[in-house]
Amino acid sequence: MHDLLMSFCQWLEASPWGTPIRVTTWFYPYIQLIHFTGLSVWLGTNIALDLRLMSVGKWRRTAAELSQDLFVWNWIGFCIVVTGGFLLFSASATLYVVNPAFEVKLGMLVPTALLWHVIVQWRARRWGQAPEVPGIGRLAGLVELLLWLAVVTAAVEIPSY
Repeated sequence: MHDLLMSFCQWLEASPWGTPIRVTTWFYPYIQLIHFTGLSVWLGTNIALDLRLMSVGKWRRTAAELSQDLFVWNWIGFCIVVTGGFLLFSASATLYVVNPAFEVKLGMLVPTALLWHVIVQWRARRWGQAPEVPGIGRLAGLVELLLWLAVVTAAVEIPSY
């Protein structure tokens, strides 16, 4: 299985998009900018909903209304993050795939946080119908915030390995 994964990573690095990103001066930073912009939209909309679920601040909308208003922007940000992340990965896939911080980020934290996010978005429509969010909704928002903080922390650690 490891050999198959490494072969795939080598293929990605030699691909028509992986090689230029790795060898040109401006491609990698440009893709990184796209990735971080998507990350800002993705996390910004997540954090806004989580804070609303946690009843932090003064809000004019219920959590259900906010969830509905941010839904499209949230998933647009996600698509940008995934596209940019895949392109960044393809530039140095063989290095990333053996990086412990990258393994923790993509192998454990991102799937867990993403699954939790889908659950929170789905349930926010029910929890947030009234101005006062039930305790389970508040806890769910806090857990999601902590999960995404762990993902970002793991991502920051990737260059250290």
